[in-house]
Amino acid sequence: MVSFFPVEGFPVVVPIQVRFRDLDALGHVNNAVYLTYLEVARAAYFSRLEPDWVGKGHFILARAEVDFLRPILLQDPVEVGVRVVRLGRSSFDMEYLVLAAGEEAARGKTVQVWLEGGRPAPLPQEVRARIAAVEGRPL
Repeated sequence: MVSFFPVEGFPVVVPIQVRFRDLDALGHVNNAVYLTYLEVARAAYFSRLEPDWVGKGHFILARAEVDFLRPILLQDPVEVGVRVVRLGRSSFDMEYLVLAAGEEAARGKTVQVWLEGGRPAPLPQEVRARIAAVEGRPL
């Protein structure tokens, strides 16, 4: 994937097309839409894990936070970088950098929890290994 701007330290970077429906009455991307942009990046990251664990378990989103740094406008080229910054027993944290026209527009963090049978369960070693491979570093 070609990046508009370098996003050092983020193994997955996703371009985002700002849509007119993303805007609020002031012509800025609405704050709730930023979470959708993070979700697009998270889905791209998960696709890099080459998931074949269907029926074994799945992730749920347990927490999301966003720091808004500057407005995003309709004409801004936008990219979102995502990386895993912490692996826990049954959860892991992802960190996001949202760039608009090459400037930091937002930073975010989410916590994902691994579920099996509807309950939190330890992250499988295979999932841990695949995350480390995408990150290019041990976690």
